[in-house]
Amino acid sequence: MHDSHAPAPSGPRASDDLPPPGGLREPYGGPPEFGDLPFDDLPAAPPGGPHAPGGPPAGRAGASGRSAPGTAAAVVLATTAGAALRCGGGTLLDRLTDQLVALSVGEVHVVARSGDITRATDGAYLIGAEGSHGLADDLRRVARVARAATGPVAVLAGDLVAHTEALAVLLSAPGGGTTALVVTDGDEPGPLRPPVRVEGGRVAAAGTSLHEVAGADGTFRGALRVGEADLGRLAETAETLAGLAETGVFGAMGGAEAGDLLLAGLVRYGVHVRARGLGRLRCERVAGQEDADAAVRRLNEVDVAHARLDAAVKADDGFFATYGVSSWSGHLVRPAAALGLTPNAVTWFSAGLALLAAAWFSAGTRPALVAGAVLVYLSFVLDCVDGQLARYTRMFSPVGAWLDATFDRAKEYVVYVGLAVGYAAGHGAVGGGPEGIWALAVAAMILQALRHMIDFSYAGSRADAGAARARSAGPSAATGGPSGVPADAAARLAPSRPAPPSGASAGSTDAGGTDTGSTDTGSTAAGSTAGPEPGEGTRAVPQESPPPGNPVVRLSRLLERSSTTRWLKKIIVLPIGERMALIAVTAALFNARVTFLALLTWGGVAALYTLTGRIGRSLSK
Repeated sequence: MHDSHAPAPSGPRASDDLPPPGGLREPYGGPPEFGDLPFDDLPAAPPGGPHAPGGPPAGRAGASGRSAPGTAAAVVLATTAGAALRCGGGTLLDRLTDQLVALSVGEVHVVARSGDITRATDGAYLIGAEGSHGLADDLRRVARVARAATGPVAVLAGDLVAHTEALAVLLSAPGGGTTALVVTDGDEPGPLRPPVRVEGGRVAAAGTSLHEVAGADGTFRGALRVGEADLGRLAETAETLAGLAETGVFGAMGGAEAGDLLLAGLVRYGVHVRARGLGRLRCERVAGQEDADAAVRRLNEVDVAHARLDAAVKADDGFFATYGVSSWSGHLVRPAAALGLTPNAVTWFSAGLALLAAAWFSAGTRPALVAGAVLVYLSFVLDCVDGQLARYTRMFSPVGAWLDATFDRAKEYVVYVGLAVGYAAGHGAVGGGPEGIWALAVAAMILQALRHMIDFSYAGSRADAGAARARSAGPSAATGGPSGVPADAAARLAPSRPAPPSGASAGSTDAGGTDTGSTDTGSTAAGSTAGPEPGEGTRAVPQESPPPGNPVVRLSRLLERSSTTRWLKKIIVLPIGERMALIAVTAALFNARVTFLALLTWGGVAALYTLTGRIGRSLSK
């Protein structure tokens, strides 16, 4: 996206990503080789385009109106001069929008200070009648996207330099939750790196130049994905923050911190935001050309293939899956990809091993029970590998997700049947007989079905509530806060350090351009710890809002602060890894009766624990 009448600028080429093995398939079936996207082959931007003094463009890629159900959307906050920095034959904004197109994001909305027109690689135009008028307008545009979205919404800084794979980890991974890209072992908080505190794999606190974080142990990297169930909260948070910005609560804070404000607001509203680490991958914001060139060089220093393999292994899995399987199963992923195996094929292999396990269990002898236990373990290994292979190749599909979930249940129930048949045969070496064993087997199946019903109905209810809240969200008419903002929301989202008056430095400007169009690249950027002396600007409020939620929710979050209690929380709910391990161990060492009694006892405790937590979260504010 450059002026065809001017020589292309020299600079690093952002060919950082290797093609994912096996290609892509729907719904993430975009171009597999982003590194080969030819910036110089794109039509020239029209006069007044992204390189005009007004800054980068504003608008949206793709057709207008609502996207297809479940389709991801992205909002690129290109309100800083950093978005127009050169990168290869285009700009950082060009690069980022091309990455999003390659990852098959349904709609790309660009928020900037001008209404110019540019062109995306898929032929869609980013068009806007006029640009955003400031921080409050930026936030309200995000709220409008959230209310209209039918799938997850990503909010990204336009001055972002990231591996395509890092964005894929955020955007493409199934699960549908709200996630932020964070680094906990990198640079200290500073300009364009606001502080966060991570507890138990979630963002417990997030800051800006005016919102402090006690015990910060990481930094937010400018990329946030909000799940469908939380779109209502995103719309509410954006509208509330916009109201506060209009009344000067944030002083001279500029659009560079819009994404940081949204993350801080969502966390303070009690949204569960998963902290997604980057491993060897990189994702960072830049303020000047030298920074951009250096950031692209750092991208090219990374072995993306190895980094992709590391990212394929779930970082927040169950205890047994993490230490008993994923510690070594990643070594099977690359051979599987090289052989051209699909995740669905691996799922079928896993199901086949479960059938063999049931057949051995049905024999009822001690050697047969041991053989069945080994096969149950291997079946679960392949159950993990199919997901790892899907993440490694980015071969996600609704059919694949449905097949995996359905086979998980079917494999487990087939194993129950095999155990019951073998025990009913009454072999002397392991004891047994037909008395009562089928009642135990059916009870175990019913209990497991009820547990899944609780999980899926709760997830569906959250999604429905989030969608309804998103459509109805808007500036509240409640009184007590500035400009109609509810008093409790104003207190929760107000700065923890005083903001200087508008026109003075807020410790955070637009990193190369404030909302007034300044191009001072030396301005302090988002995340700076600099601020006015106490007593200046607005009244200071407590450093962090009290954790939202009732005692059940607060206790749950308190337990997340320790790795020991966090693992205990994971184990007590008896996830599939623990169930498979329980079946294998009790069947091999004892018999089917012991297996079913153990499943009923532990499963009952898990169901009660889960139901209590669901009710507590549903009642929390």
